Amino acid sequence: MAIKNTQRGFTTTKQVSQKRNSYFSFANERREEACLGKLTKRAEWCRRVLTHASEASAGSKANRGFTLLIAIIFMSVMLSFGLALGSLAYKQQVLASGAIESQYAFYAADAGLECALYADQQQNLFDYVSHSASLHPQLITTVTCNDSPPYATELSYSYSTTLMVKERLSLDAGKHCVDVAIYKPAQGAGITYLFSQGYDVSCSTVASPNGARFVSRGLNAHY
Repeated sequence: MAIKNTQRGFTTTKQVSQKRNSYFSFANERREEACLGKLTKRAEWCRRVLTHASEASAGSKANRGFTLLIAIIFMSVMLSFGLALGSLAYKQQVLASGAIESQYAFYAADAGLECALYADQQQNLFDYVSHSASLHPQLITTVTCNDSPPYATELSYSYSTTLMVKERLSLDAGKHCVDVAIYKPAQGAGITYLFSQGYDVSCSTVASPNGARFVSRGLNAHY
């Protein structure tokens, strides 16, 4: 009986050993499967990361192109806005400068008209009876403007039923110029007309502009 029990115990130990080996083999297989599964999942994750990175890179390039287009449009709008402001400022400057030049021309015309009125009414310089076709009014030596005789140049003269003389006067030490025209009828035969055209530049510029820009203003009187 003892030997039989020993043999049965040996048989039991072998079976346990086999079961243990089988368990370890199964565990190793499961461990390998788990490891392979982890590797497969990790490989899939890496593939997804790379795919996402590639898509993000392509989207980034597209975004860079779109951003460049927006920047170009914005710069074009700002450039147009700046040019419009510059043009407006230049026009405002031209208008302001023109207003000042117009005032100088007006003052020159007013001064010339006052000189002609004084010469006719106070000095009787344009008296029809005192002149003839060959005897011209002497504005250079007799007319006084601003307490000093201006430099005068006779532009035209005619003497028939009406004495007509046109003079160019240089004012403000040659800075400004005025053309004065006088129409004087025979004594008691009609109305005297005075026309004064002032300029904001010198008489030499008026005579030879050479492309120069200047302003003129006119005044007239009759009595």
